Amino acid sequence: MYSEDYDGANAQERSGEDIYSKPVRAGKRTYFFDVKATKGKDYYLTITESKRRVDNNGHFAYDKHKIFLYKEDFEKFAEGLEEVIKYIKTNCLKEGDQFTDVNFEEL
Repeated sequence: MYSEDYDGANAQERSGEDIYSKPVRAGKRTYFFDVKATKGKDYYLTITESKRRVDNNGHFAYDKHKIFLYKEDFEKFAEGLEEVIKYIKTNCLKEGDQFTDVNFEEL
């Protein structure tokens, strides 16, 4: 697994062939799950978080962060994510609690 800010140049990303994309809108953020393939047909997943903001000039800009997830890591990543979500639902939420839009910049 590899993570970088979206604006960073990445040779593998530029050469990756787009296979499938699934955007998920969630409050102020949009998550993109993109299946890509290398020239050798080695598949990988990119997960991009995109958040719209207003820049100093009053124009809209997007903060984007990307994670590269390679096929050899899929199972462990999915297991870890599922375990953490289950833990939060079981141990951290009270009945009737709603998920909220957390502003991580304020933390």
